[in-house]
Amino acid sequence: MQFGKGFVADTIFDVAVVGGGPAGYSCAFRAAQYGLKVALVETSDKLGGTCLHVGCVPTKAMLHSADIFDHANEATMYGIDGIGGGTVNWPNVLKRKNDIINKHVGGLQYLVKKNKVTLVRGTGKLTGPAKDGVHTLDVAGVDGTASQVKAKKIVLATGSDARMIPGYQPNDKILTNVEILSLDKIPQSLVIIGSGAVGVEFANVFNSFKSKVTIIEMADRMVPAEDADISKEFLRQYKKKGIDCHLSAKMDKIEETAEGVKVHFKTSDGKDNILEADKVLIAIGRAPRTAALNLESTKIELDRTSIKVDEYQQTAEPGIYAVGDIVAGLPLLAHSGSMCGAIAAAHIAGKYAKPIQRNLIPGCTYCEPQIGSVGLTEAMAREKGLKIKVGKFPLAGNSKATILNAHDGFVKVIADEQYGEILGVHMIGPQATELISAAVVAMQSEMTVEEMMYTVHPHPTLSESLLDGYSAVYGMALNA
Repeated sequence: MQFGKGFVADTIFDVAVVGGGPAGYSCAFRAAQYGLKVALVETSDKLGGTCLHVGCVPTKAMLHSADIFDHANEATMYGIDGIGGGTVNWPNVLKRKNDIINKHVGGLQYLVKKNKVTLVRGTGKLTGPAKDGVHTLDVAGVDGTASQVKAKKIVLATGSDARMIPGYQPNDKILTNVEILSLDKIPQSLVIIGSGAVGVEFANVFNSFKSKVTIIEMADRMVPAEDADISKEFLRQYKKKGIDCHLSAKMDKIEETAEGVKVHFKTSDGKDNILEADKVLIAIGRAPRTAALNLESTKIELDRTSIKVDEYQQTAEPGIYAVGDIVAGLPLLAHSGSMCGAIAAAHIAGKYAKPIQRNLIPGCTYCEPQIGSVGLTEAMAREKGLKIKVGKFPLAGNSKATILNAHDGFVKVIADEQYGEILGVHMIGPQATELISAAVVAMQSEMTVEEMMYTVHPHPTLSESLLDGYSAVYGMALNA
């Protein structure tokens, strides 16, 4: 619900949320559900933030199109003739992606009205501490006008931007996650700098659509945030797809040419290399969007450019909270931001709120093979000096994985040696991003490996691989 300037100026809201991405709108809707009067300040004319418009949702839509294309070209192995050999209709891939975005933008607009949230269009910044218990936000309207929003509590949820290599700016050849989602045609060749989730997901999309894809990664392994065994298997499967992967490689410079780009880099053996390609994608992480918030006018503390908060998302400035990508030590993930937004809303409303357990935030990579992980990796557990037992179950022993022709991969479980506490679960294979939630629930509920060994899983399902993974901790997997 959007009101005129007079209404906003004359109203003291219970809470004003700055930023309309998943963290911000989740906080606003939950606060409104608790009966609070809520303002949501957002620069764009469409809610959803990076995740909905140029992140999670559109990339997964394109990955699904790529997956369908791959399956269609392999149809004969499933006993279906006459389908293979199709071509990609790139404009329709983009149209489907955009239709999905627009559908969910409409859904958010409906939820704003349903929850009676006041939507204020503009860019909000702080003006300092509260006066007489009321905070004031200066709001610069997109039309050049200025206004103020007053509220008893403020929640900052301004999100993040793609990190760029210093000295370069995005254009039609040097891309971030934003530009690559709106290319006018599929590039014949693509170099990707970085093998985190963004890099490997776009590698999957364009490799499926017959681009020549090369990944350059500075670390000594792919998807370096994951367990080392996951990285090793992931590299094997990407090489099998025909994706070139250079590890322990350092990019020197990007040279734009009339035809595209030349990427200069050094390989692990110190040799200079040049790759020519149509496009280069920079996928080296994201940076919190905090510079324009006027944080220096408050007591808010920073860890570099991220905001420090307590367990209920409160900053050092009384009455001001921070959620989502701008929070120090929090994974830059939509689902962690949304939960933090809900926690902040509950705390502001004086309702029950359970602080987020950061070690239980699942990480997901949606390419094929999919990766789902939660908790400690084996290396982390050993670095902490923990006595652990490790179980590993190969998906070759799972009948549903074989039915899906996706039996590469495994489930790996890290457990406390003495008590069987589940410390980490790491999966690579079909539907790993869906299955990992079951491991999160088990760990959140403090279930032990033995308890999970006696939890009935349906057959034949991919979820059975978790049952065998837990059993493998004690060398008792039934299907391996």
